[in-house]
Amino acid sequence: MNSALKRIVLPVLLAAVASPAHAGNIVCSGTVEQIAYHQPGLLMIRLSSMNVSTFFCSTDSNWAPAGSLAGVTTPGACKTLYATFLAAKLAGGTLNNVYFDGDQVPTSCNTFPNWTKVNLRYFDY
Repeated sequence: MNSALKRIVLPVLLAAVASPAHAGNIVCSGTVEQIAYHQPGLLMIRLSSMNVSTFFCSTDSNWAPAGSLAGVTTPGACKTLYATFLAAKLAGGTLNNVYFDGDQVPTSCNTFPNWTKVNLRYFDY
């Protein structure tokens, strides 16, 4: 391989190998089918459009899963989200435009892997 080609190819290959995982995001909607608590202080949610529950925050510590686009969710914000989702479940209301992001987010709402950790960036009710 000539030296000019090496100067082009080598940096491109190194950049491809050294690049961090691309964070995904997805927007789901639906009724709250399940709200779950998992020790130590982790909360999970499953909407009617989702196949399994996913971890979305912690009541004990700041929550920022890998690839999170919106920073951290504090324990106080987590408790507020829980209260809102519980009210929506009891009322049978629909959560619209729930934005999930992070490295573990799938490409569709009904293909979440078990035990996925996501950031919940936005929703409206």
